[in-house]
Amino acid sequence: MTRIIAGSAGGTRLDVPGQGTRPTSDRVRESLFGALESMDAIEGSRVLDLYAGSGALGLEALSRGARSAVLVERGRPAAAIIRRNAAAVRKALGSAPVPDAPEREAVVVESTVLAYLGRASGPFDLVFTDPPYDLSDAEMTSDLVALAPLLSSDAVVVIERARRASAPDLDAAGLRLLRERSYGDTALWWAEPAPR
Repeated sequence: MTRIIAGSAGGTRLDVPGQGTRPTSDRVRESLFGALESMDAIEGSRVLDLYAGSGALGLEALSRGARSAVLVERGRPAAAIIRRNAAAVRKALGSAPVPDAPEREAVVVESTVLAYLGRASGPFDLVFTDPPYDLSDAEMTSDLVALAPLLSSDAVVVIERARRASAPDLDAAGLRLLRERSYGDTALWWAEPAPR
């Protein structure tokens, strides 16, 4: 079972697509969001969740105080599940007492990542990219290069790949590494725009 771990919608159950996605485990999400909270990267942020799958990463950020989340998923069945999950999180957020908080919204976009990035307007403050493990290094680099102009100056980008995969080419996208961590089969890289 996948669920929202913490925040105003903590405990909300999330449906997971039956195939074609690989949900980030609760353990990895807990560690990831702990690190993001210690960096003060969530509260009030504009979130972009690429290869969203069930939407767990973007919706977790909303639960923890992000202003908005755009969840991009090309698979129609998965996008439908994300819409249901987003509705469940919205309902939980609606019942949570959050005085003077702006409405936190989730927008689900059914599209390939590169097509979305080509037409999107930012800026985004927090980006999750959790592509299928078989995404090539060249495709990963293309995503990051297309993403770079949409980032705010203090954005944080979190990249999740298989531990055996090559490290992402951050230099090509004008990003610099903040930290790197492995959890079993999963590797995470945190990056930010490099100073110009």
